[in-house]
Amino acid sequence: MSNDLPIRKIIHVDMDAFYASVEQLDNPELRGKPIAVGGGSARGVISAASYEARKFGVRSAMSGRLAEKLCPDLIFVRTNFDRYKEVSQQIRSIFFEYTDLVEPLSLDEAYLDVTENKKGMPSASLIAQEIRQKIFEKTGLNASAGISINKFIAKVASDINKPNGQKTVNPEDVLQFLENLDIRKFYGVGKVTAEKMYLKGIFTGKDLKSKSLEYLSENFGKSGSYYYHVVRGIHNSEVKPNRIRKSLAAERTFSENLSSEIFMLEKLEHIAEEVSKRLAKSKVSGKTITLKIKYSDFTLQTRSKTLPYFVSDKAIILETAKDLLYQDKLNNSVRLLGISLSNLNTEDSRKKAKKVIEKPISVQLKFDF
Repeated sequence: MSNDLPIRKIIHVDMDAFYASVEQLDNPELRGKPIAVGGGSARGVISAASYEARKFGVRSAMSGRLAEKLCPDLIFVRTNFDRYKEVSQQIRSIFFEYTDLVEPLSLDEAYLDVTENKKGMPSASLIAQEIRQKIFEKTGLNASAGISINKFIAKVASDINKPNGQKTVNPEDVLQFLENLDIRKFYGVGKVTAEKMYLKGIFTGKDLKSKSLEYLSENFGKSGSYYYHVVRGIHNSEVKPNRIRKSLAAERTFSENLSSEIFMLEKLEHIAEEVSKRLAKSKVSGKTITLKIKYSDFTLQTRSKTLPYFVSDKAIILETAKDLLYQDKLNNSVRLLGISLSNLNTEDSRKKAKKVIEKPISVQLKFDF
């Protein structure tokens, strides 16, 4: 590895089926059974599924009706976010025993930089193993982990030996690991992008690596540069204990599909009010307002407008959302509307980001993982 690249030991810890596992922990009668958290109402959407349910194809963000068709014995459980937050805090307290460089991504996953850690342990792999054991002893829940030189590879690795396992990608193995990886396993490559890559003969990291920066930028826009660098092991993003909020949003799923914009205006007013309250609570404003529309066939559409000034006022947010709603005809009846503000004036967003010179990896230096 080149000495002018930052050398880090990064762990990505990801709880296994977190919400569902907490419910099974608290309710012994649910253990070993297919359960879905959320999605129990006529138009509900699943927040999480146990591994027993996943065997039938049930997954998060799926409608409860479809999940029930796939798994007739599925048990629906109401969400209990207060309980999930409580357990999440217990887990994070374990992280801080090892390092203050903890970047939570959600209640159930986080990055840890243990290059220099409070225990003085040289092996990130042993740290991850110890953390997973402590999580189990403290909460009764299983966690998986990925360990490597940067956040991207650590996150990809954490999924390799799920559930209740871990994967270390040593510096000298990074390039081979990425070349052999199915393109669908690359974090940031979604279903649509994967299908587009397949059509262009890109099935593995090796295929992706064979494409030039110009080719990837031409075919995948701004993401092209990201793909070009990560497949070469280049991802210099640091673990940030205080993550920069990039957007703030609120949305609502309706009990019945709405087919006319007129019926949606009242809904938009409530959503705009909620967004305004959240902006005030976070003490931020934003310039870009995005209207999210999910149709009855579950297709998703977004419409955005960037204002010349920062806003947080409900009235302005609502008027802009209305303009976006009337911008084009609706494709179908609507089951969900959402409003988000991005391009926020957070303190960190006003600081100029330092440019990082990106250089390719060499593997001359062995590093104890």
